[in-house]
Amino acid sequence: MTTDAESAGGAFRVLRAHLGSEHVGRVIYGAIIGLALVVVMEVHPPSAAVVAGSLVGTGVAVALAEAYSEFLGAEARYRRRVDHQHAVQIATQALAVGFGTAFPAVIFVLAEAGAIGVDTAFVVAKWSGVGLIGFYGFCAGRLAGSGVAAALVQALAVAIVGALLIALKALLH
Repeated sequence: MTTDAESAGGAFRVLRAHLGSEHVGRVIYGAIIGLALVVVMEVHPPSAAVVAGSLVGTGVAVALAEAYSEFLGAEARYRRRVDHQHAVQIATQALAVGFGTAFPAVIFVLAEAGAIGVDTAFVVAKWSGVGLIGFYGFCAGRLAGSGVAAALVQALAVAIVGALLIALKALLH
């Protein structure tokens, strides 16, 4: 039987491995795209199912665009076909962008199921996106050797990007 401490240690190892991967920047990039889409769709909110579908569809489209552009860029840069190992690397990075973009769809699936209201789903999706971006900023700072205070400042600085997006939308509407 697994203890809580063992589960926490396993979760920390998974998180640490993720934070050390090449996918972190791609997930953040996708999260910013997803946040922007949520903010735009809130102006004239469709049903929760439409929002979820739009986020997943955008995640797929962005992932395919990312993969396609990376394949072409690699072939032009290296003047040869992309080998299998590099193709897998490109595909996993594209999937990370797609995942980051589509992730808020989970919140709208909950809204479609009636667990939360659509208005609440928009609020949760927006601010959890800002929180995620800030969390990554904090982790990046700590892993780069910054103290807690400096990492918190870094987290705040990157979270402000998401908050500014939300504020800009509020000012324009």
